[in-house]
Amino acid sequence: MTDDVTTDGVTTHDATDAVAEDATAPPARRPAGELEAQVLAALWAADRPLTPQQVQRAIAADLARTTVATILARLHEKGTLARSRAGRAFAYTPTVQDADGLAARRMRTELERGRDRSTVLARFVSDLSDEDERLLRDLLGEQA
Repeated sequence: MTDDVTTDGVTTHDATDAVAEDATAPPARRPAGELEAQVLAALWAADRPLTPQQVQRAIAADLARTTVATILARLHEKGTLARSRAGRAFAYTPTVQDADGLAARRMRTELERGRDRSTVLARFVSDLSDEDERLLRDLLGEQA
């Protein structure tokens, strides 16, 4: 319901118009990586490889099968998923166990992109908090 208010010959509308206009606005974009995270969560929860159609059914988002297939293909290109033939489609399996494994793989990938591993590692360590540096030293001490 809209209430028009006229003041000094100028007509304005109350806040209900703003709500109606917002309802017709396009949906907000998803945060970067959200769909990949949903797809990975579905695959981690599964006890077997899944096809794009099975992943589509497993995630809560209302996505086209082709969108899911594109996300799966991109994750495969990044090395995050392995795939095998399942009839005419591919079935996908994560190559990392969980979100922590995924973060570790990303860190390793970035390290490998650097021209000078020593400099990359030195700068990474110099930016760690004291607590994280102690944890890293403890972890490296256990492996030595």
